[in-house]
Amino acid sequence: MADRRRYFSVRGGEWAFAVVGLPLAVLGAVYALAVVYAGALLSLTVLGLPFVTAALLGARGLGALHRWLLQQLLGERVEAPDGLPRPVGLVARGRVVLTDPVAWRTLLYLVLRLPLGVLGFAAAAALPPGCGWLIGFPLWGRLLEPGPRSITWMDAASVALGLLLLSAVPGVVRALTGVDRRLARSLLGPARAQRRVRELETARATLLAENTDRLRRLERDLHDGTQARLVALAITLSLAEDALVPAEGPDLGRLRTLVDRARGQTDDTIAELRRLVRGIHPAALDNGLGEALPELTATTPLPVTVSLDLRERPDEAVERAVYFCAAELLTNVAKHSDARSAELAVSAADGRVSLTVRDDGCGGAALGAGTGLTGLAGRLAAVDGVLRIDSPPGGPTVVTAELPARLC
Repeated sequence: MADRRRYFSVRGGEWAFAVVGLPLAVLGAVYALAVVYAGALLSLTVLGLPFVTAALLGARGLGALHRWLLQQLLGERVEAPDGLPRPVGLVARGRVVLTDPVAWRTLLYLVLRLPLGVLGFAAAAALPPGCGWLIGFPLWGRLLEPGPRSITWMDAASVALGLLLLSAVPGVVRALTGVDRRLARSLLGPARAQRRVRELETARATLLAENTDRLRRLERDLHDGTQARLVALAITLSLAEDALVPAEGPDLGRLRTLVDRARGQTDDTIAELRRLVRGIHPAALDNGLGEALPELTATTPLPVTVSLDLRERPDEAVERAVYFCAAELLTNVAKHSDARSAELAVSAADGRVSLTVRDDGCGGAALGAGTGLTGLAGRLAAVDGVLRIDSPPGGPTVVTAELPARLC
């Protein structure tokens, strides 16, 4: 029933985009074809390069208009590409515009948008009236031909065909707008190299911020925890030294008490240092994920089913990213999901590592809803990983991380 409701629930913006998009598609296609045709004709004259340069700048403007329309009507935010560099000299600037991949991809989008615009307009504006005419065909026949008229197979077929086509209209409109979204993301956004540079810059900024925060937290823990324990140990040893040389001889009872206290303080300090070192690099990772992940799930406050398929061992940096990703996701499950159980599955084969955490909680997890998942996505991007979240309201939540097993 939910799938059926989603099938028939076409938003008003999608209808508006299908109707308004046709004139823009026609104008855009005419512009793109005119640029190519006129540029080819003028290429033999001195006007050719200036004309194409100006036309490519105009194509960038049309791309911005289509991105705005997609966001306003379809709610699809297409990231704007980087601006053109501005070198010194008119010839250099013209060369930058002529070799701009964004402008050429925008011209391709304008050409491909025309058939989609025609089909979208036909589905949203022409097909429903046509379906109404087919459904009312028996009535039109009686209005046009007075007198008794029996119902024929054509009457029944026209009604059935009209109802069938009318029921297909929402699906067709949604499918065409889906193709428009994918086409715009592919051709109107930044080039793949630009997108990769942005992702790496964001990942670097995230890692720098996390490392700075981790160093500050480590410094605070060492100052407030480990250093205080060592100071207490030094005081205990000083008291023990005083107990060795009193005027009437050593106080063995007090000395034994102080030595026991010093031993306990030493054990606590060692445990504190191990906890801090584990936060930097878990010792269990020395033997791989096969040993580290079961130890991690054993400390989780809810039952976790572990499934491992580790046919190859990834790079150390990838292992560390998978481990901390699993730790963060299980912590989120325990804190926010109200889940009763969780499942952790990790596979490493054919050069890829996949981590999946599933819980039976309340759902509603999404990137941007909190800093944890957003930071986790940035950390994975630093090792060419991606994070996917499927968490409908009411659950279940399935979070998947995909990473390469080798970084080079």
